Amino acid sequence: MPRAALRPRTAFRFRTASDSGTPKAASPTTKSRFRGGKAEREPAKPPRERRRPPFVVRLLVMLLAFAAMVAFAAALARLTLQPSPASEALTHSNLHPGRSLRAYLDQPELRDAFKQIGGNVVLGIPFGVLLPVLIPGTRGILRVILLTATVMLMVELVQGAMITGRAFDIDDVLLNTTGALIGYLLLGRRMSRAVHPRRLDRKA
Repeated sequence: MPRAALRPRTAFRFRTASDSGTPKAASPTTKSRFRGGKAEREPAKPPRERRRPPFVVRLLVMLLAFAAMVAFAAALARLTLQPSPASEALTHSNLHPGRSLRAYLDQPELRDAFKQIGGNVVLGIPFGVLLPVLIPGTRGILRVILLTATVMLMVELVQGAMITGRAFDIDDVLLNTTGALIGYLLLGRRMSRAVHPRRLDRKA
């Protein structure tokens, strides 16, 4: 008895979102609105511009920063440019980075080493805090480092050439610059951004 012809199997097809006409989810950077069953994408809004403080507040902050910088400059001149005849025979110029640091650490009293190293680091902190507030163009790690190193290098050159009992020391420049970097990262950058926020460029 002949067998009945086998009925071909039905091919099943899974419907996808594109087949059913269902719109795909919009990306997080765009907004979608539906019109006539179709999704229209809108560009995301640009980030809000950071508001500047009132002019009076900015002026007051800059005046305080200027007064602090003047006081710091006077203290720096007194500490570094005051003659010291008693230590004239003990001072020697240092052009090799790290030599004075090793001498500080080899001292029997740890307190003396901390005083020498910590004092030079603290001496550079005001540069990193005040310079970006007074001069917004100096904001940036590289600019703060270069400007502080230049100023301290000039101070050391004056010490070695003109001040009795003082000598040029490259390690002092490095420690002062490290202090300026610390001051900028901890406080100077935030203060500068608060007083002088950057304006965002808007496309027409």
